[in-house]
Amino acid sequence: MKCAVHTEADATGFCRHCGKALCPQCTREVHGALYCENCLGGMLAGPQGAAALPPATDSRAGTAAALGFIPGLGAIYNGEYIKALIHVLIFASLIAGMASDIPDALRAFVIVLFIAFCFYMPMDAYRVAKARSAGEVPPPDLMPGAGRKPIGAIVLIGIGVLLLLANFHLLDQEWIGKLWPVALVAVGAWLLADRLKGT
Repeated sequence: MKCAVHTEADATGFCRHCGKALCPQCTREVHGALYCENCLGGMLAGPQGAAALPPATDSRAGTAAALGFIPGLGAIYNGEYIKALIHVLIFASLIAGMASDIPDALRAFVIVLFIAFCFYMPMDAYRVAKARSAGEVPPPDLMPGAGRKPIGAIVLIGIGVLLLLANFHLLDQEWIGKLWPVALVAVGAWLLADRLKGT
């Protein structure tokens, strides 16, 4: 991510007040938290001066986690609008998958994915809000092998293919119900190869 002011420089933190991405040249540290120059100037110019600065800890992370149980809302609270849209699309796709006409074994797998995703959203919102409250760049995504990879797009494509096959009754075949774990093996192999490549 690039700095909001110096677009050629990599961001190393976020303003605790407005959430703007900042490079080392733009950050102003106060009480262990990072601020941009505009926000810091505005707070110091207020009637109470330095007393107007919030303490180093706050409840933003807890609020983000609570809102994270509603699809997309935790990401919106953190200012991640594209991620919020992806969360809503994945959530809706998983519900459509559970309601579609697919084999029972595959439906059980989709239900497990749905439950895991419901826990993932608040955890991710909490992690991002906590990092930004401290003025840090959030660590890589909680999903294994994420980082800069388009994990959200891959998940949406996979669910879309699954629902498309169900619409054309291609999942009604007995061999599909028995061979779907091959997808798990393929994803596991991809994650393992990615991890070995990074070491």
